[in-house]
Amino acid sequence: MANFTKKAIRDSFVKLLNEKPISQITVKDIVEDCGVNRNTFYYYYQDLPQLMENIVNEDAERIIREHPTIDSLDDCLNAALEFALSNRKAVLHIYHSVNRDIYEQYQWRVCTYVATAYVDGVLGDRKLTAEDHTTIVDYLKCVSFGVIMGWLETGMNPAALDRFRRIFELKHGDLEHLIDRCEKMRS
Repeated sequence: MANFTKKAIRDSFVKLLNEKPISQITVKDIVEDCGVNRNTFYYYYQDLPQLMENIVNEDAERIIREHPTIDSLDDCLNAALEFALSNRKAVLHIYHSVNRDIYEQYQWRVCTYVATAYVDGVLGDRKLTAEDHTTIVDYLKCVSFGVIMGWLETGMNPAALDRFRRIFELKHGDLEHLIDRCEKMRS
């Protein structure tokens, strides 16, 4: 029953976020929408920012579970954008709120995971120094994070996302070349 209640609260909050900015959502709105009382809300969550943080953290965990491997930069972007594409208005409301940092931390965590999974997948049996591995992962997560934040800044303009996808198409094979260079430099 507890999981059902928590899910109802989360689903109501996301539904409301897709309708209006977070600054216009109250605990009362959420509990009326999902049919629980205020005490039940406060049993699970201290406040709305904690609820939002819980939602994005659970989504990050879901992405990690559902994407054990990442085969391309485009896959990195797709995995990192799943929640945003499904909840456009909600994400824009979060992005333009005082709680934007919660979404940025979530996106940073997801970008770190997908960049690491991608690098590890491309590496296969080859080895990099820990420093080279970290440097390449940092580069890819920064690129992914920057692309996503740039896209959000455009209001999630589809044309902007298409341009970013085109960049990833043009960069296809770059990771393999970076790994090759790292190996040659070690030899």
